[in-house]
Amino acid sequence: MYHVYILKSLKYPKTYTGITKNLDKRLKTHNSGGSGEYTQKYKPWKIIYLEICKDSIKARVREKYFKSSVGRRWIKKNLFSKI
Repeated sequence: MYHVYILKSLKYPKTYTGITKNLDKRLKTHNSGGSGEYTQKYKPWKIIYLEICKDSIKARVREKYFKSSVGRRWIKKNLFSKI
């Protein structure tokens, strides 16, 4: 199973979308600064959305959607109004 997740920075108005097979481990990596320059700058992160996909192809399709302009508008409309 693959997890498509959206994170929100707790200190900055930033989000991050990614895919993983181990969500707990991946979130710890993001929050410890071990995931790269972007997520390191805006830590700490919290999960604001999660989808589970059966295979990596479907997960990549969903990730691409959330990173598109239409997907970003969906995130803003559906997730930020509830935070």
